[in-house]
Amino acid sequence: MAERLYRVELTASFLERLDAIEAFLIDAGAGPAFDTLLAELRATVIPNLRRFPRIGRRYLARPPQSAEALAQLAALPAGAANGLREYLHGDYLMLYTVAARTPKGDDAVYLLSIRHYRQLSFDFARLWPGG
Repeated sequence: MAERLYRVELTASFLERLDAIEAFLIDAGAGPAFDTLLAELRATVIPNLRRFPRIGRRYLARPPQSAEALAQLAALPAGAANGLREYLHGDYLMLYTVAARTPKGDDAVYLLSIRHYRQLSFDFARLWPGG
């Protein structure tokens, strides 16, 4: 029996965060680390998520403590916060969600955001359409 693989999509917010990480690393004098990040996304992170979409920890397993983060979570569509997951890879924390049977008729993982551990928290309002 063939292994079920999920499609992995990079959202616009994820791509924006990659641009911010590139600028952050260049400013820190660590520009080559960005090339390493891209290579690791292709070689490790995306293949892992394709095969094991629930590999990451549930985001709400360790609920945020700040009033701002709680307000942003409350503004998400009903049930959306329960589907958020975190994937830790090296110095990077990625936020993603898993969707079974998307409008395209397949299963998908949506990479929503990525942060270097030295950067600030996620901006939930910009992660969801209409946010």
